[in-house]
Parts: sequence; C-alpha cells; structure tokens
Amino acid sequence: MSSGVVEELQQDDQAASDQGWGGKGYRIWAMVLLLLIYASNFVDRVILAALGPSIRADLQISSTQLGLLGGIAFALFYTLLGIPIARLAERRSRVAIIAAATALWSAMTALCGTAASFGQLLLYRIGVGVGEAGLTPPAYSLISDYFPARRRASALSIFLLGIPLGSFLGATVGGWFAREHGWRVAFFVVGLPGIVLALLAWATLREPPRGATDPRHLRGGETPPLRDVLKLLWAKRSFRHIAMAASLTSFANFGNNLFLPSFFAGVHHLDIATSGLLFGLLTGLAGVTGTFVGGFGTDRAGRHDRRWALWLPAIGLVVGAPFFMIGAAQSNWLAGFLIMLLSSIFFYSWSPALNGALQNMVTARMRASAAAILSVIFNLIGTGLGPVFVGFMSDYYAQRAFPLGSYAASCPGGHAVADASRMVVEACASATQGSVQLAIITTAAVYFWAAIHFYFAGRHIRNDILAEAPLPPSSGDNE
Repeated sequence: MSSGVVEELQQDDQAASDQGWGGKGYRIWAMVLLLLIYASNFVDRVILAALGPSIRADLQISSTQLGLLGGIAFALFYTLLGIPIARLAERRSRVAIIAAATALWSAMTALCGTAASFGQLLLYRIGVGVGEAGLTPPAYSLISDYFPARRRASALSIFLLGIPLGSFLGATVGGWFAREHGWRVAFFVVGLPGIVLALLAWATLREPPRGATDPRHLRGGETPPLRDVLKLLWAKRSFRHIAMAASLTSFANFGNNLFLPSFFAGVHHLDIATSGLLFGLLTGLAGVTGTFVGGFGTDRAGRHDRRWALWLPAIGLVVGAPFFMIGAAQSNWLAGFLIMLLSSIFFYSWSPALNGALQNMVTARMRASAAAILSVIFNLIGTGLGPVFVGFMSDYYAQRAFPLGSYAASCPGGHAVADASRMVVEACASATQGSVQLAIITTAAVYFWAAIHFYFAGRHIRNDILAEAPLPPSSGDNE
C-alpha cells in the first residue's frame, strides 16, 4: 500500500475521531427531535404513576395491581421485543423503526383513557410496552453514528434528558388534568402529541452509514449473529457488573417513582395535582441535573482515567441513598421533599456513563443489539420487578396493620374498650397510609448493592473498552 493511501486512511480515521456525521445544524435538530421523542416515551410511561391514586379509586385496584400495570406487564413485552427490533435495526432503517414505534406507543397511551377495567388497562399498557421497545436500541445506534467515541457519553446525556423531562411533564400535566378533567382525559392529552413527533421523525431524520464516526477498522462488515454479540459482551467482566448495576439502580428508581405520587397524597395528605407536581419536580430537576453532570462528567473523567466514569456513580449512590431514606421518613413534607430532591440527583447520573461505555465496547453493527441485550436484563429486573416489589411491600405493611384494628374493634366490652378500639383503628389507618412510605424506604436500600457493582465495573472498564475501540492518541488515557 502506497504511503499516500496510508496517509489518507489515517486522515480519515482522525476525522472520524474528531467530527460528527452530517452538518452541525442537522445534528442539533436530530438531537432535539430525539430528545423530544424520548421525553414523549417517558411521559407515556410515567403518567401511570401520576394518575395512580385516581385510577385505583375509580377501578378499585390494589397497590400490587398498580405495580403490575407499571412494572412487569409493561416491561415483559418491552424487553422481549427489544432484541428482535434491535436485530432489525442492525440491518434496516433505524429512522423508520423509531417513527413507527413512536406512533404505536402514543396511540396505545391514548387508548388507556378508554379502559373500563383492570384487564383492559393491562392490555393497553402492554401495547405501550410493545411500542416503546422500538426506541432506545436504534436511537443509541443512530446517535453513535452521529458522534465520535470521545463525545458519545455527552451526546447520549442529551438524549437521556428525555427521561427527567418526560417524567416532569407526565407527572405535572397528568396530575393537573386528573384533578381538573379526570384521569381519562389526561391519557388522551399526553398520548396524541407523540403522533406528530412520529411524523417529524419520518420526514426529517436521516440514516447515516454504519460506523460513520468510527475509525476505519471498526466500520462496516456483516451484522454478526446475536450469539456472537452475547459471547463478546459476556466475556467482558465490566459488562456483567454493568448489567447488575443498571438492573439494581433501575429496580429502586422505577419502583419508587411509580409510588411517589401515592406517597405524597397518602402520607402528607396533598391533593393529586400537588402530588404530581412534587413528583415531577423530584424526577425532573434531579434527573436533568444528574443526567447532565453524569454525561459531561463522564467524558471529562474518562480523559484521565476511564475507571472514574463508573466509580463516580458508585460514590453518588452510597452518598445519596441514606439521605433519600431520611427525606422519605420526614413528617414535614417540604423538608422531606427538599432532602429527597438533592439526594435523587445521584440516582440519575449513572446512565450516560454506562451507556457510553457499552456503545464503545462493540463495533458499529453490534450497537443496537448490545443496547437491547442490556435493556432486556435491567428492564426485566428493574422496570419489571421494581414497581411490583414496592406495591407488594406496601400491601404487606398495610396488611400487618389491619388485623390488629379489626380484632380490637370486634372485642366486646364497655365504653373504655370501645374508645380503645377507635384509637387502635385510627392508628391502623394511619399505619396503612404510611405503608407506601415504609416500602419506599425499604427499596432505597438497594442503591447500596448497585454501588458495589459500579465499583467492580470500573475496575475492568479500561481493558474491556480498549480491546475493541481504542481511543485516539489525543484523548490522554493514562495507562
């Protein structure tokens, strides 16, 4: 090979490391649109939490059933379809998949407003899960082709801002509409705008070449079999710990988030709109701050030592968890809310670091599949089981309170016994309202377990990334 060709290839590799695909203006528009689509995704996911108290009262369902609606019923189909959709995204248009998926989940969300029973609402929430399975794997792959490796965590952090933005809008808009117009209208209001976003994605997003911003040796090639992607990832010790860290953090995040509006309404006796507003602020402000700091902090920390990109989230969980538990235990709702708000920032800083590391572990035609594999693991455990666990624990703590009150109220006796019975019944009612509080505090202890896996993932991350996607010499990795 001539020296001129070698020099040209080296220049191409350097350009891939320094520049993104397409013009700057297009990349800005693409990231804004993808951010709005992801926000719509989480509006439709979080709206169930904001409307939970109203839905429970209207359809007469238990906390466990609410946990099923927001947990395993959604997550099972979301995760099972994630891998086949991701495999399709490795070969076909990622833009078309994103547009079709957005239209589907938005329509299913609107249909939730017509549900007349738990069974109907369950079917529509399954439909939401089927639609939402088609967003993140192709979106991660698309963004990774728009931006080079050294900027991917930052780019992904912008996309991931859709989580807190959507959570805030779903909680506040949902809570207000539930109070003013009923929970059914709220589902229509948040569902229909997604159809517009789907049309914009179809009309304006462009499909880049696979590996457009990668060095030449990582571009193109055939799409490897799924078993090869699984084998490659499982051989990386950091991936195994990343999967557990993501699962456990999501378990606590999604589990507690579904019941936070019920917590503010039941424990602190706030109306549904105020409860939704506090929930929206809690997830929105903390989520935006944590995601922004986590994404850009990851890229900055990784320039010196990649391990700190995952060690920082570990430290954050250890610091944030006890303060969150203290905040949830406060009798003054404002003091508790402020403590929970500050501590929750640490619970949203991990995702950009984790997803950026994962995308840099594999080649261009493995990225959607890698994202889907991780999604299957942490959504089944986190999104699927977290809400069910919190709902079950809330019902468990409530049932522990009811038998004593029922027994005391049925005892024969004079006025003294009757007065005592009333006092016991009132105490049990108070304990029942606080059952969700105890469930949330119990679940927050899982953050400590997640921190251990973040630490061990950080210990192995440098070698596991460098084996597949070496940084350009200018990145300054200390080895």
